[in-house]
Amino acid sequence: MKNLRTFVVVPSLPEPLEPLRQLAYNLWWTWNHGARELFRRLDVDLWEQVYHNAVAMLWQIPQERLEEAARDDAYMAQLHRVLDAFYVYMNGRTWFDENFPDRRDDTIAYFSTEFGLHESMPFYAGGLGVLAGDHLKAASDLGLPLVGVGLAYRQGYFEQQITEDGWQLESYTNYDFHQMAATLVNDPWGSPLKIEVPLGSQKLKAQIWLVQVGRVRLYLLDSDIPDNEPELRTITARLYGGDRRMRIRQEILLGVGGLRALRALGIKPKVCHMNEGHAAFLALERIRQIMAEHGLSYREAREAAASGHVFTTHTPVPAGIDRFDPKLVREQLGWMADELKITVEELLALGRESADSDKQDFCMPVLALRTSFRSNGVSKLHGEVAAGMWQNHWPGVPREEIPITYITNGVHTLSWISAEMAELFDHYLGPGWAEAPPNSKIWDRVEEIPAAELWRVHVRRREHLVAIVRKRLREQLRRRGAPPAEIKAADEVLDPDALTIGFARRFAPYKRATLILRNLDRLAALLRNNERPVQFIFAGKAHPADGAGKELIKQLCAVCSRPEFRRRVVFLENYDMRLARVLVQGCDVWLNNPLRLHEASGTSGMKVPANAGLNLSCLDGWWPEAFNGNNGWVIGDGRVYDDLAYQDHVESESLYNLLEREIIPLFYDRTVDDIPRKWIERVKESIRTICPVFSTIRMLREYTERLYLPAARRVDRVWADDFAVARRLAEWKANLTRNWGQVQVLEVAAEAPEALKVGDQLPVRARVKLGSISPQDVAVEVYYGPLDATGAITTGRRVVMKPTQRQAEGVHVYEGVVPCGVSGRHGFAIRVVPNHQDLIDRYDQGLIVWG
Repeated sequence: MKNLRTFVVVPSLPEPLEPLRQLAYNLWWTWNHGARELFRRLDVDLWEQVYHNAVAMLWQIPQERLEEAARDDAYMAQLHRVLDAFYVYMNGRTWFDENFPDRRDDTIAYFSTEFGLHESMPFYAGGLGVLAGDHLKAASDLGLPLVGVGLAYRQGYFEQQITEDGWQLESYTNYDFHQMAATLVNDPWGSPLKIEVPLGSQKLKAQIWLVQVGRVRLYLLDSDIPDNEPELRTITARLYGGDRRMRIRQEILLGVGGLRALRALGIKPKVCHMNEGHAAFLALERIRQIMAEHGLSYREAREAAASGHVFTTHTPVPAGIDRFDPKLVREQLGWMADELKITVEELLALGRESADSDKQDFCMPVLALRTSFRSNGVSKLHGEVAAGMWQNHWPGVPREEIPITYITNGVHTLSWISAEMAELFDHYLGPGWAEAPPNSKIWDRVEEIPAAELWRVHVRRREHLVAIVRKRLREQLRRRGAPPAEIKAADEVLDPDALTIGFARRFAPYKRATLILRNLDRLAALLRNNERPVQFIFAGKAHPADGAGKELIKQLCAVCSRPEFRRRVVFLENYDMRLARVLVQGCDVWLNNPLRLHEASGTSGMKVPANAGLNLSCLDGWWPEAFNGNNGWVIGDGRVYDDLAYQDHVESESLYNLLEREIIPLFYDRTVDDIPRKWIERVKESIRTICPVFSTIRMLREYTERLYLPAARRVDRVWADDFAVARRLAEWKANLTRNWGQVQVLEVAAEAPEALKVGDQLPVRARVKLGSISPQDVAVEVYYGPLDATGAITTGRRVVMKPTQRQAEGVHVYEGVVPCGVSGRHGFAIRVVPNHQDLIDRYDQGLIVWG
């Protein structure tokens, strides 16, 4: 309607209940069981209707119910207990305070395209977003000076509905941010604070929403405002929606707009963390800001900016990488080249795997790698995969020296553990268990939990899971228009006492959701056994454009509808955080069977051990680090076959064998009191070895100590004295690059007998031409190691050679010795690389000469 003016009417809370407003607008309540119960207790039915949304609850609850609660002594006593806990949490000293008090002002800005904080705020699609949400929660628990930056999607991710024939349909809902735990940020004059970002010839404006996550602030940019043309308003409509043009616009808004929003808020981050390549454009904006504010050249500003950037890659397969056509980058971001005083081709080269190729697409992770102080994968195995995946970015550099480290993911345990299990842990482990590090003796106290108590708590959660599944299945069938008899039959689906196996995640082909269906006769035999019943619960969404993923859902639903499987195999639609919590709290076994080397980390299985469940997984992602032989099971032996059909056959056979010979018998091996004590022993081992290690508490400590603080200290050094180090390093690099073509290894000599013994040393001598380059600006090294069957060096090491004489103008002799530590066939080569005390990465210029 034209000339429509809006205003907001907020709930009128009785004065004694006024603290509920403060609690509702801080998502701390999402991981505090007492606070969640405080809202649920007001009106159980409404709590379910508003999808566990505390703010919407206060907006919609009848005034008389609020008045009644204010007069209820028991309710008020609970409110005061929760408030006391909240104030202690918000004002108490933290791990960061205790360990790094001099770094309180070193703000870390964490950029992510999605954040999974709670089901009431659907700004997430899957694991990446849920990890980002858990990252913020753990940062709050530990007291890190961190802020989050993302986008406010008006329609979030899609809602999934499954047709009668098993096909996935997508629908979208417009969300009212005013009924979420989000507040609009205003400028000093009381109007919404806005930032502006060029998109080609257009100007995009965005307002900013603040979400309080415990001690941490999350800022979300929203383009759906009248200042923008209709086309631009839709940029923050849908997560991962639209075409490539829409995608690059979202990522420009996230990276460039996100940094501008922080500047408008008066926040100047020392460290910027890019959670995946989606946010990499922030590097260009930070360079631009440094140039504009401090008068540095582009190369100087690039050195300064990169000092404070951390990049985490999550994608182990090329298909998951964001790449853009160069024409699209020119169209939408060409203006940035002018701001940086470089050519558009130079800008495009920043995102090309081979900087000298003008035909390659612009790759966002490459931009992030080129402009970051540190880069990391999200598990040990993924760190190795990522190094191989991006090896072309460092031509000539051995794979083991690719500068990509790893920090294995974790989960925010308090967000995923059931209230009953948390209470059990409080009683036997003590109140500090949630933040206890892996080496804490607290976790040894798991052995003190009586098997009967642990089992009873878990059984109650499985019973709750079955009740929720039946309820959701009834709703699912009603929406589909199923006959009344079929809806009624949903009440008999699953058995509350049966071994329950869960599989819930994104339905992508490499995750192989249908691996268990490869031998339906064998599966049916398992499910028909009434003495030792087994049941499966599946859930997950396929990306709207992923036809192969949708086909997997269709195949699974076809099996679910067959009479022999109908009561034992269920697919639940519209998987989200709410359903995820119920599943990880109630399943006995969590199934994960991706193709090896395709799962970067995976975190769903990490949420199960704290709830007394066990993992059954292939050796991919985090599981190779976690599995110790007694805390779960491994599918297959970790081998990778060229024939994918054969791989599926081998691992499906392994899966059936494990179920038939180990898992099912162990689950039903009961003592006279009907307790599976050997099963509980394995559960306790899982809790003790997995919970403390694969938590975001451990993860954030690692990020802080290994990445954030080193980056902050480097910024201090590089930016000091009017960016003296940045200026000096930029000039040094320019001179080295200009003269690098003169470098040659002229001659290599090794005085060695026919055979060397272990403990001997091999003397090596090399003549190297450096031209006008000073010997102190390079390192001449022997790279050596054992050879594999192809003659390539494996697990290579290096020895720095020393210059011993100068033979002619620009020609130097270097000498060194190679230690012979182990027997076997070995090889070595000589290389020349840049050498400077201030280099982030000595390979970042792509300069290396082998001889």
